[in-house]
Amino acid sequence: MSTVNAEADSQEKVPAQPSANNTSSSSPSSPAAEASRYLIKRPKALQWFHNGTLERESEEERQAGRFELFLDLLYVALVANFTENLVEHPSGAGLVKYLLIFAPAWHVWSDLREIMNSYYTDDLVQRGVILWVMALLVLYGNNATLVAEDIGAMRTAVGAFMTARVTVASVYVISSFASFQHRAQARVMAAFILLGLLIWIPLYFESVSIRAKIAVAVVAIVYQEIAWILTFGTWMKRYLRLEYSTAVDISHEIDRLAAFYIIILGEYLYSIVVGDPAAVGLNLGLLKAVWTLIIAFCLNWLYLNGDGGVDSIHPIRRSVVTAFMFFSLHMPLAASLLVGGHVCAVSAGQEELSKGERWLLGGGLGVGMFCLWIMAVLFRGQGSHELIMPKMLRTGMRLVVAIILVLLPLAHEDHFNPVQLLSTAMGLIVFVTIWETVGGLMKGARVYEKWDARNQPRL
Repeated sequence: MSTVNAEADSQEKVPAQPSANNTSSSSPSSPAAEASRYLIKRPKALQWFHNGTLERESEEERQAGRFELFLDLLYVALVANFTENLVEHPSGAGLVKYLLIFAPAWHVWSDLREIMNSYYTDDLVQRGVILWVMALLVLYGNNATLVAEDIGAMRTAVGAFMTARVTVASVYVISSFASFQHRAQARVMAAFILLGLLIWIPLYFESVSIRAKIAVAVVAIVYQEIAWILTFGTWMKRYLRLEYSTAVDISHEIDRLAAFYIIILGEYLYSIVVGDPAAVGLNLGLLKAVWTLIIAFCLNWLYLNGDGGVDSIHPIRRSVVTAFMFFSLHMPLAASLLVGGHVCAVSAGQEELSKGERWLLGGGLGVGMFCLWIMAVLFRGQGSHELIMPKMLRTGMRLVVAIILVLLPLAHEDHFNPVQLLSTAMGLIVFVTIWETVGGLMKGARVYEKWDARNQPRL
């Protein structure tokens, strides 16, 4: 994530409005027409801070690119495979492996998201980079689940990951020569990436124990998170005394993450349909499939609801700290909801769930709800006294439900079968959704709006 400064939003400076004679998108002098003349374009910084003032290359609002969404599809398929592997072998060791192979894939996806936000050109080179990195992710995904059993798979997965990150570092270096606005931070990020790759080298050696490799991977993952925060935070800007520094397209990033979250939840729906797990007719399997659908629907509702306020300020707009926290929370949010949702979905085709699967269901949904609670807290509510419930009471139910979900597997399986477990989880999530929706209404709100002016006026 590039540097965010909420105060600078009010000081935004954009290119001058084109004259009336040049407003047509087909005009030869328009930016879009000018860019379309080139097969390979110069990587231009899309937005930046100049002495604290936010400036943009173009005033046009940018939506998530088609190839960005295409990348999302591959990434979700990749981590869904990791999730399926964990659910097939539910154990503490399996969970550790899942988290350690999930994080590197997340970092590669996040790298590309960062580049698309800063230097989106959609030209031949950038599309080629996306395709190349996607091919490396396919290589990584087909070997990552076997890293604990096969040294060849370990070397292949680490090699694919390191090559993808070298590619990203190269893009940063090349872009730093093409655009002066992000030059310093792009080069710092490239240096951090290349330095961090050295940490992964012990994983190539068979003589290094699995425990030692786990420790190395943890250090490398934490290092990457710290490097990212240091590079794109205001700390680097102050330390280097930068006149020009990176900025984030806030609206684009909000839409981008929301689209990614929806694709994550799409895995719930895919798993309750593919293979006909709830066939034939009306049965308990179908009931569990519908409960899974409702859970996914409500989780989407809660994410898009933010904190449920009317005029709340988004964490990315609020401050640098809340922005970094909001971005960082998406990794544990995605990892946990994928696990919990996958168990919910596969339960439609199973009469029983193992003890490990029950813990993955409750823990996955519970941790995901906990992340959603923190996200809601990061919003800055305004005018909450005008709502039925104050913010902490309204959003605090997410925390209560998160704790209950995590503890649900403690109920003995002989007295709490999979149907009851999933029904309880669904009921809790539906309850918190209704609680927030009602609590976020204005005082004096009514159930129905009058159907005024529903007929054509008479002359």
